[in-house]
Amino acid sequence: MSELLEKLQWRYATKKMNPAKPVSQDKVDRIIEAARLAPTSSGLQPFEIIVVKNPELRERIRAKAWNQAQITDCSHLLVFAAWDHYTPERINMMFDLTNTVRDSVNEGWEAYRQQLLATYPARDAELNFQHAAKQAYIGLGAALIAAAFEEVDSTPMEGFDPKAIDQILDLGARGLRSVVLVPLGYREPEGDWLVNLKKVRRSGGQFVTEMS
Repeated sequence: MSELLEKLQWRYATKKMNPAKPVSQDKVDRIIEAARLAPTSSGLQPFEIIVVKNPELRERIRAKAWNQAQITDCSHLLVFAAWDHYTPERINMMFDLTNTVRDSVNEGWEAYRQQLLATYPARDAELNFQHAAKQAYIGLGAALIAAAFEEVDSTPMEGFDPKAIDQILDLGARGLRSVVLVPLGYREPEGDWLVNLKKVRRSGGQFVTEMS
């Protein structure tokens, strides 16, 4: 655990990446796998990750993301995209998958399926998207920690036009909406104003409240 904490101390939101230094595919795979294994509400896993390698697409995304250079200079660009709605088909898909993987049907689990089917699809689509987006952020956290463990630099980004990114990647056709961008790569210390600055976090005493 101390090794992991040391690597979390090492990581920062990299401001300049080296475009000539790619991240090995096995490391990228492990980072994405960490996000896939992250917990989600009701186990619905209501988000996906799009890995954008195409240079032209990345240039177009950069233009709609405050011209942040990491988007085109990184090795791999991850786009976390959440479901735009909870539909009966999506809920049933995940419950059916669970039954198949576990090779059993649980009465309580099936009752819970019906509870979700009676509740989620009837809710406002924007409310459901916001709920799904929160689950994507859980996956994001797992990916950022995994990247630090792999000593791969990462920069989570909310500074972009979601509607434009959705259009560029045709996410609407898949019932998805973009939530957060994560360039993965290796820092280029020359020109990165943040690289040598100390990490600033509140102390444990300021951050944690214990109620006995």
